[in-house]
Amino acid sequence: MAASSKKIFVLDTNVLLHDPNAIFHFQEHDVVIPIVVIEEIDHFKKDQTEIGRNARTVSRQLDHLREKGSLSLGVKMEGGGTVKVDVAMHPLDLGIPSLDKHHADNHILACAQSLLKSRKEKVVLVTKDSNLRIKADAAGLLAEDYTTDMVEMEELYSGTCTMDVDGAQIDQLFDKGMTPPPDHRLNPNQFVTLQDRANPSHTALGRYYQSDGLIRPIKRLEQPPWGIKPRNREQQFALELLLDDSVQVVTLLGKAGTGKTLLAIAAGLVQVVDDERYHKLLVSRPVMPMGRDLGYLPGDVDEKLRPYMQPIYDNLDFIVTANMDMRRRSTLTAGQLEEGGYLSIEPLTYIRGRSIPEQYMIVDEAQNLTPHEVKTILTRAGEGTKVVFTGDPGQIDNPYVDASTNGLSFLAEHFKRQDVSGHVTLTKGERSKLAELASNLL
Repeated sequence: MAASSKKIFVLDTNVLLHDPNAIFHFQEHDVVIPIVVIEEIDHFKKDQTEIGRNARTVSRQLDHLREKGSLSLGVKMEGGGTVKVDVAMHPLDLGIPSLDKHHADNHILACAQSLLKSRKEKVVLVTKDSNLRIKADAAGLLAEDYTTDMVEMEELYSGTCTMDVDGAQIDQLFDKGMTPPPDHRLNPNQFVTLQDRANPSHTALGRYYQSDGLIRPIKRLEQPPWGIKPRNREQQFALELLLDDSVQVVTLLGKAGTGKTLLAIAAGLVQVVDDERYHKLLVSRPVMPMGRDLGYLPGDVDEKLRPYMQPIYDNLDFIVTANMDMRRRSTLTAGQLEEGGYLSIEPLTYIRGRSIPEQYMIVDEAQNLTPHEVKTILTRAGEGTKVVFTGDPGQIDNPYVDASTNGLSFLAEHFKRQDVSGHVTLTKGERSKLAELASNLL
């Protein structure tokens, strides 16, 4: 958010709940937090959720700044700016008679308008609430989204690319590996589709290895993991990463029905049960209902969580059936996998404070996580653990993130140059023709 002149940024509550460190990201500019924002944060601080933890973090950080000076006057920050809590009650003179005087958003607007009238610096309201940005614009105020951790979806790393090359280079790929052309900068573990210039039907699939700077052919599957065969090129790429224990972090993005979770679980089972590379397959997902919540559910904790975890069990049942068909004999059921200690299905609520060594961990529906939550998960990974994140940024149920600011997109973009990570965006639905039509047309 660098600029040639100093600005005043007025922060909305949702910015601080999304990123509790937001107050430190405005460098030489001044940050103003209306007192009504402090009151709203106080309402969240008792929640036993990530939102509640963020609220408590904001309170602790402001309390620490209070020791360095008066928050009502402004505390000097290292970057040159200040952080101030505005305690004044500003008149709601926004020229919009229908505004509710008791609504917190309107008090934030009034604070920003008062600063605009009394200060010479440019005043900008920062909020993740699109409706508040619309109201600010209608009232003649500048408003912006919080973009510090935003990823432009049009520019999001896909993990794949296509190159037009000479036919001899494709032959070289299978011989001793191919050096990428100088004008192509590849990321570690990026997949490449090589296409013969003279004969477009002559193609090859490769993967870039940063260790020796070569593109090598993707590995041929001797046996599909637990009966799950890749149905397209992107699924082949995904399985290559999922079955390679040198790639410790894998991110799979894709719309519904592209096979993200199914492939991840199948690859995890073959490496835990068959190959014994890891001690356990841990599958987790945020407890986030779609649509209106049903309220409190009866039963013990397992029975309460079962509806949220049911998509995991659906995938497991499908994999177990496919494995039976392939081997023509009985195999372990989902219940037996859990009872035998091979498999654990848990909500992400229980992840904080743990250390998870030697496990194959899958985080499903990761598009509902914030960048801070993704960091929390990765810092739990112990020695020898592989973490796979799957999700669809187009299906977000968390009101505090969107397609550009969710933790899954953030991780895929920021880890793309690390040789311990790999990413694939899957675009072709394979669930059914009906599911593919629904995903594309509706």
